[in-house]
Amino acid sequence: MKQLIAFLLSLAFFFCAFTWNTASAYGWGYQKNNNHTPPEIGSYQEVLDKYNAFYLDDSGEKNLYLTFDNGYEQGFTSDILDVLKKEEVPATFFVTGHYVESEPDLVKRMVEEGHIIGNHSYHHPDFTIMNKEAIEKELTDLEQAVAEVSDQDELIFVRPPRGTFSSDTLKWSTELGLVHVFWSLAFKDWETNSQKGADYAYDEIMKQIHPGAIILLHAVSSDNAAALEKVIQDLKEEGYQFKSLDDLWMRKQLPKQFLY
Repeated sequence: MKQLIAFLLSLAFFFCAFTWNTASAYGWGYQKNNNHTPPEIGSYQEVLDKYNAFYLDDSGEKNLYLTFDNGYEQGFTSDILDVLKKEEVPATFFVTGHYVESEPDLVKRMVEEGHIIGNHSYHHPDFTIMNKEAIEKELTDLEQAVAEVSDQDELIFVRPPRGTFSSDTLKWSTELGLVHVFWSLAFKDWETNSQKGADYAYDEIMKQIHPGAIILLHAVSSDNAAALEKVIQDLKEEGYQFKSLDDLWMRKQLPKQFLY
């Protein structure tokens, strides 16, 4: 009987935690273009503005923001960090609990070399089928895990797993003091068995590049690791500057009269 009661209680908790949000669920996306202008996101802009989420730097300046999603390690992150250090470029690494558990030294190195750790949740679930308390646990558990292996004890930026979101998940994250960060440049780079070479990654980035781009790359991609140095060097030659998400977030907090 005790086992049955325990089972029923755990089942009840599961259904309470994973309850479909009343708000519509969305998958992040936009219409790509090759004319070096920011992609349009249509009605998504209104909901992002409402909850202080963002997907690019809309200042019009030639600023770029490198972000990497790190769900697991494929052996390329050290090479990526070497390039970033050599080129003096900051980045944000959105990590999961699995990544922190399996690669604590890399997480520590990211922080020591001046990069930001972003919150990609502990277990990489779909936030849009969870309630606020369950989402909060996913985010706080990841934050605590990062604090245990590095000097970064607070994670401000969150990237939702799978890019799924709703007005509720944005609202709840804001109430928890977090900021959703999406992206304005990405391509299919995460399939480790379907890598196409450094030239492919280079060309995909260069044809989509635009002022203010938040670039999403997956660190499991050998293509990205091989192309990164040339990408950075060539974009610098074109007058782009690589900046930190902290810089962008600070700018967004300032009244417009202080920005010009």
